[in-house]
Amino acid sequence: MKLITQPDAGVTPVVQAIRRAKRSINICIFRFDIAEIEQALAAAVKRGVIVRALIAHTNRGGEGRLRKLEKRLLDAGVTVTRTADDLLRYHGKFLVVDDVLHVFGFNFTKLDIDKSRSFGLATRDKRTVQEALRLFEADVTRNPYTPARSNLVVSPETSRVMLTAFLKGAKKDLSIYDEKIQDPTIIRLLKALAARGVRVRVLGHLKGPDGDVVVRPLKGLRLHVRAIVRDGTRAFVGSQSLRKMELDKRREVGVLISNPTVTRKLLEVFDADWDASATKADRKEEKQERAVA
Repeated sequence: MKLITQPDAGVTPVVQAIRRAKRSINICIFRFDIAEIEQALAAAVKRGVIVRALIAHTNRGGEGRLRKLEKRLLDAGVTVTRTADDLLRYHGKFLVVDDVLHVFGFNFTKLDIDKSRSFGLATRDKRTVQEALRLFEADVTRNPYTPARSNLVVSPETSRVMLTAFLKGAKKDLSIYDEKIQDPTIIRLLKALAARGVRVRVLGHLKGPDGDVVVRPLKGLRLHVRAIVRDGTRAFVGSQSLRKMELDKRREVGVLISNPTVTRKLLEVFDADWDASATKADRKEEKQERAVA
């Protein structure tokens, strides 16, 4: 498993993954404005790779660009399908290249990749890769998706159950990147965990924060990822925020992680962002807490 950290990594990991394709590329697109990725997809078709793109039927303010992208990809020989409109949005971002699944917290846009804190993951775990392909096939053919057991977290089918269980498993620490934690049930769970001694830190926004769950806005970068590190040993990265709409009414995709190297790196980035986002009052409070300890 490999971790992509944005904006540090840039577009290179995505382009390189596409260029390595030998047999097939399946890509799910919500927003897209990077010519280099588009050119890599077209080049893959020319060398005989089967390339399929599933493009969101709508997104706020960008439908015209999506429709132009559809035409360009079709002209390049890509098989293009538009998502159904049964869900509010098809917001998941993932790419399957041969036997490797890439799950992204970022869109294929300059804003997300060059100017935002975000993450992506590449995994060869067979069960998770096959589940992503099953999801892709279901959405391409507009058939119901029936999840099987894997580490893939899919809204609205599995995300609430899987992420609730993941959060409940915390013993010591939860470090969360999330711009919009608004789901009442999840918020009650986070506050209950904090009340019994779990350190819960949020970079982003929590509706109705209290003293037990510590929240800081991310400073210095736009926040565009949903990620959770639990007890420094397990993690989640995906497209779904912990709010009702994204858990229950939209297509979102994420993955649970137990790889120690990746998890450790995620926590290192979070800790650095946490420190960089501290106010003077935060630093004073932390200093007083260390003195008491």
